Amino acid sequence: MNNQQLKIRIENQIKRIRKAEHERPNLLSQTVYIGTLGLVMVLPVVGGVYLGRWLDGMMDGYSMRWTLSLLSTGLVIGIFNVYFLIKD
Repeated sequence: MNNQQLKIRIENQIKRIRKAEHERPNLLSQTVYIGTLGLVMVLPVVGGVYLGRWLDGMMDGYSMRWTLSLLSTGLVIGIFNVYFLIKD
């Protein structure tokens, strides 16, 4: 590697470092991101529980079949939501 290539490579690395320092997330943006992760996890779970309780209330007698089924379904959906949000 000659001096010109080394100089170009170092200049590109300096530009990347400065860009990373400029685009560094602050406390507010990190808080919003964590809050969004919490919402995409909790909303399907809570929605599943409410829907399950409503469906169980429509049945005669005491049943928690729909509540537990939709709770676990909401949990799986919430986990996938968090995974896909973090992946991007």
